[in-house]
Amino acid sequence: MGDWGFLSKLLDSVQAHSTVIGKIWMSVLFIFRILVLGAGAESVWGDEQSGFVCNTETPGCELVCYDWIFPISHIRFWVLQIIFVSTPTLVYLGHAVTVIHKENKLREQRQRDQTVKVPKYTDDNGRVRIRGTLLGSYLTQLFAKILIEIGFIVGQYYLYGFVMVPRFLCKKFPCHTKVECFMSRPTEKTIFIIFMLAVACVSLALNVLEVLYLLCKRIRTNSTKRYMGHFTSELDNSLPPLFPTDLTAADNFMHKEKVQFDSGKCPEGSSFD
Repeated sequence: MGDWGFLSKLLDSVQAHSTVIGKIWMSVLFIFRILVLGAGAESVWGDEQSGFVCNTETPGCELVCYDWIFPISHIRFWVLQIIFVSTPTLVYLGHAVTVIHKENKLREQRQRDQTVKVPKYTDDNGRVRIRGTLLGSYLTQLFAKILIEIGFIVGQYYLYGFVMVPRFLCKKFPCHTKVECFMSRPTEKTIFIIFMLAVACVSLALNVLEVLYLLCKRIRTNSTKRYMGHFTSELDNSLPPLFPTDLTAADNFMHKEKVQFDSGKCPEGSSFD
């Protein structure tokens, strides 16, 4: 197993730009995938090839059978799964960092010139608000992770299933007849496989839940904006006009009063002292 420190630092910086569910997903990835895989995988699967025994003395038969039963090691398969699942998140991190860098420059320009537009994706404390293109990027990486998780779960099932059986029958060249092959510690490895499968399903469920959360939040925000816009327009229509809309009647009244005043007559209802 390689050193996961670099990947862990990159993923840890994503937490500041994620939702609450995204932070839970990060914790599951760190604790139940990277940490468990690094700490327990080698001890469980270290004798994967050395403990694989076949009842044959034909040169090369045992190696061919091992390659047929395990086209890729479980350890390397799970390492690839973690890397592929983490890649969309790292792409989103790059987008988020670029947006934050641009908006920090925009905030500096605004301190000198108030006519510069207000930053859209970050507040004064540098906290990211997932909206607009940033929301689209976040949802895209979530859909990508969902597809990758499903692909690896299905791929694991078709490669070697979810249960390690202790006995295999192999008939591949250069084996002349059907050869019995045996796997070391199949029960312990089955438990480990089921555990990693359960963690992958939890990760998949968290991604789906986060997509639903963001979509519901977006729909609720749009509904609130439409309601406020409708309420404002109704309020404007219910207010009385500041000026009379029928200006013709007002002009006629003013003209009549002027004529009576010029002729020395008092307007109706009034008198000169």
